[in-house]
Amino acid sequence: MKPAVLLHALLTLSLASFAAAAPAEWNEKSAPVQGERVYHFGFKKSRGGLPASIDGEGFAPLLDRYGAVFMGDPSHKTLYLTFDNGYENGYTAKILDVLKDRGVPAVFFVTGHYVRTQPELLRRMVSEGHLIGNHSWSHPDLTRLSEERIRDELERVEREVARLTGQRRTVFLRPPRGVFSERTLAVSRKLGYVNVFWSVAYKDWETNRQRGADYAFRQVTEQLHPGAIILLHAVSRDNAEAMGRIIDEARRRGYTFARLDVLLPGPVMR
Repeated sequence: MKPAVLLHALLTLSLASFAAAAPAEWNEKSAPVQGERVYHFGFKKSRGGLPASIDGEGFAPLLDRYGAVFMGDPSHKTLYLTFDNGYENGYTAKILDVLKDRGVPAVFFVTGHYVRTQPELLRRMVSEGHLIGNHSWSHPDLTRLSEERIRDELERVEREVARLTGQRRTVFLRPPRGVFSERTLAVSRKLGYVNVFWSVAYKDWETNRQRGADYAFRQVTEQLHPGAIILLHAVSRDNAEAMGRIIDEARRRGYTFARLDVLLPGPVMR
């Protein structure tokens, strides 16, 4: 099975366990917009330090057209660390401790549930130099929503993050489950968002199937490549325990870490 197809399958299989820990409002039952082609983000994983690729996925031109990103400049050994925070599982504080100790910035993509339940962690993220990204209010499939509802999903997160932390904008958007269409890319771009996908990821989100810090370390470091946007889930114990080693190994290989906003033309985050 192709790596991208496998990743699609793993993402689909994970939804049941993810929904069990999430609020009931996250269950989106409406149908996709009629005639709309829906994509599930996938990629060919990096091996041997070569760049990851989406050339075989069929949506690369759409990402270019609407200013979405899945990796940075492949000619520079810079890494961009991102976390999806749908709910808190007790590990984000430990991750923040490691990032602070190592001087590494990150973007944390949060949902409405996380905003409502973890205001202190949000404040800590911003105060320690990280950015908060938008993962939607109720974690729906955006392709099933009208433009008005997409706007509401994103602006609710942005308003509450601004109120709680002072970070005025959540410019970076990660579509829930990596599901998108040309319409959702166009709508979100019109609203001022940059869709952020990823070029390093592994099946880390199932909290009852953690496989140890060594496994997390190998899964991440074997995929590292110049310009990588790394997707990790903060609910993972393995990620929290391996984080320091992952950072140290990346630096040993000559990589540096930067915040995603260095890819933007100006200071639009605050």
